[in-house]
Amino acid sequence: MRTLFDQEAEFEPNSQSQRKALSKIILDPKIGIILVARDDEKILGMINLLFTESTALGSKVAILEDMVVLPKFRGEDIGSKLIEYTISQAKKEGCKRITLLTDTENTKAQSFYRTKGFVKSKMIPYRLLLD
Repeated sequence: MRTLFDQEAEFEPNSQSQRKALSKIILDPKIGIILVARDDEKILGMINLLFTESTALGSKVAILEDMVVLPKFRGEDIGSKLIEYTISQAKKEGCKRITLLTDTENTKAQSFYRTKGFVKSKMIPYRLLLD
């Protein structure tokens, strides 16, 4: 998670917060699933997929909250395999849509997601941080 948050413009790494949230997801599959690419015991990449209900679609949808592949292993097709597997798992879960956010400047990630079938939304995200 540190690798991911080190490269994101809006967020700061906080291992305690990340550990707390990941634990909740792992313990309750209704919240979401965490998919991991690994080589033996070494984690190479991961995706955090959260579930909710869409009133627009009248069905279950997913939010791809986090995706990261360690820099050392990028370009080895790990991200492609991970996202393709994630899409198949979302379909198995009955999800009708996956939504994700990327940093505006992260054109590499945007290009990657486009090659996997994602399209830019006409919606603009807004945030209100609550204490």
